[in-house]
Amino acid sequence: MSDAAQPTAAEVRAAAEAVKTALDRHLAAVERRSGEEDPAVYDAFNQLAAAAEAYDELLYDRYDEVTPFEIPGTEDSMPPYTGPEEPSALSVLIRRDYSVAEPQRLMAQARRVEAADEEGVGGEASGTVHGALGLLFGEFEPDEIASRHKEFGLEEGDSTLWVTAADETADPGEWLEAPFEQADPELVVCRFDVSAVFDDEYDDGLADDDADADVDDEADDEGDVGAGELDEDLDTDLDDDPGPDEDAEPARLEADR
Repeated sequence: MSDAAQPTAAEVRAAAEAVKTALDRHLAAVERRSGEEDPAVYDAFNQLAAAAEAYDELLYDRYDEVTPFEIPGTEDSMPPYTGPEEPSALSVLIRRDYSVAEPQRLMAQARRVEAADEEGVGGEASGTVHGALGLLFGEFEPDEIASRHKEFGLEEGDSTLWVTAADETADPGEWLEAPFEQADPELVVCRFDVSAVFDDEYDDGLADDDADADVDDEADDEGDVGAGELDEDLDTDLDDDPGPDEDAEPARLEADR
């Protein structure tokens, strides 16, 4: 950057004073907050972030120095809400990621669905992973699969839920071809994310899994369990049809404001 384009020392000083003012306003808004979703706190937060970012940029341009503050970027936070103050309609956008951890268990569950079908599908769809997925998601509600994912041989990944506001509901069939294409972040009333990166106990869980694995190894050495016996145990577990796993529902964490 040329000397002519550099900010003046007075501009840097003014930016620093703006940060101090924004800090005072943010603290005052927090002290007077009326609830967890108080818009005054939200606005003060955004003003503080903007003032800190401006100061950080000017400080670097003038003195080649940085601040110790981490300024939330547009990719990491939601923009300010600009939707209706009293929305009369809403949309709930949900994404849940899974990995197919046990394909054989997944297809075994699909075979059970086929066997219970009075019309008799024929047993071909359950012979492939994608066919089994189609059967199971057609038979069970997504919330039930989320709570019983281990039974279906699935492993949970990240998930997110957005609640967006609108003045009126969309016309029937209007958005079905591209359900998430028109999602406007500025209309998001609230958002909840679930991810391993937010899990404070993630490392502890890995340690517990390692300990369980050691116990299982010792049990295998003592009992000399064969592969055939393990397969029989798997079939028995599937036939018992256990209910929803009460511990499977992760605690939801609200990301961003």
